[in-house]
Amino acid sequence: MQNRVAQTFEALKRSGRSGFIAYITAGDPTLEATRRLVIEFDRIGVDLVELGIPFSDPLADGAVNQRAAERALHRGTTLKKVLETVKQIRAESQIPIIFFSYFNPIHHLGIETFVAQAADAGVDGALVLDLPPEESKDYKALMDMKDLSTVYLLAPTSTDERIDLISRFSSGFIYYVSREGVTGFQEKMAGGISSMVERIRTRSGMPVAVGFGISNPALAAEVAGYADAVVVGSAIVKKIEENAAAPDLIERVSHFVSQLVKAVKQ
Repeated sequence: MQNRVAQTFEALKRSGRSGFIAYITAGDPTLEATRRLVIEFDRIGVDLVELGIPFSDPLADGAVNQRAAERALHRGTTLKKVLETVKQIRAESQIPIIFFSYFNPIHHLGIETFVAQAADAGVDGALVLDLPPEESKDYKALMDMKDLSTVYLLAPTSTDERIDLISRFSSGFIYYVSREGVTGFQEKMAGGISSMVERIRTRSGMPVAVGFGISNPALAAEVAGYADAVVVGSAIVKKIEENAAAPDLIERVSHFVSQLVKAVKQ
């Protein structure tokens, strides 16, 4: 069976519309909440889910996502438990799932073991934030053998040579960071994003997802005008944080996400 990420982007291309990718931290506030949120995201039209693997030193994450990782770790969330949660999700949903992780948890488990268990659980790929392509040869080969997508980041400062290198190592899609710095909110998008997306798309031939800082439906709709997919993370994680103790957490967060989905697909 073709990788679910590839299937999704091919379907989006045929429909002529942009996709919506939701990021949440696995285990925040609990792994059971993560399971229920992913299944609900599928129901309301999210195209792909990025599951953050909580890590104690998340250098690329802003304060909101750092607090989410701390909550998840405090609850005892581990990579093995997240893999088990994905297995549970697969009993009810076939939504594409990409792990958003630092290399340390994967190295601790063992790259070969991680790839085998990720494929067995139903994970579709991974974005390893601090693993550059220059050091990815073994990881990339193992992921390719299991038909798991390898997603890498490009930034506003990326050169043509860097775009070409990332393109050779990426599969599924390329993640374009819309600004320099860590994850978080911004009130308006920086200039030049659409031209950079087209430049990456032209050189790589791959779909380009844009994230980092998109915080509301208006910005999501703006980015959907030129990107193959829109990624929203911190704004959703913030909504989870604000409603973590609410009995209707799933409904409240899903209502917010449904507004973002609607904005991207209108």
